[in-house]
Amino acid sequence: MILFDQSRLKAYDGLTRLCEYAGKAEEWQQGLWEALLTDRGLYDAFVYYLEHHALPDEPKCGGYSLTDLYVWQMEQDNLRRDTGKNTAQCNKEDMVLRAFMTMAKMQQDPEAFLRKLRDWKGMDQTM
Repeated sequence: MILFDQSRLKAYDGLTRLCEYAGKAEEWQQGLWEALLTDRGLYDAFVYYLEHHALPDEPKCGGYSLTDLYVWQMEQDNLRRDTGKNTAQCNKEDMVLRAFMTMAKMQQDPEAFLRKLRDWKGMDQTM
């Protein structure tokens, strides 16, 4: 008898749908999928997001959570669009995906990201 864990298929399908909605390239999607598969905490957080459509409190890196990174991504989007505020054109799912990718990269090279985040005044850093 072969046992097959369908939860990974569901997670991958969820990632595929979110990436399609956010307009992410397949290469970007595969990069995030690989990051999720190599970090159980981040993978569990992604599954939680798919099930609850809310970001969990864990994982954290340097005191920053996925929610902090989501807010930071929103601010970055506002700067890119030069709007100064969150508009209807802002794709929230894209910001969530970017938060997950940022956390994955941040866990690989914390100092590079921590410098950027410390300079931003909107963070509620917890240690």
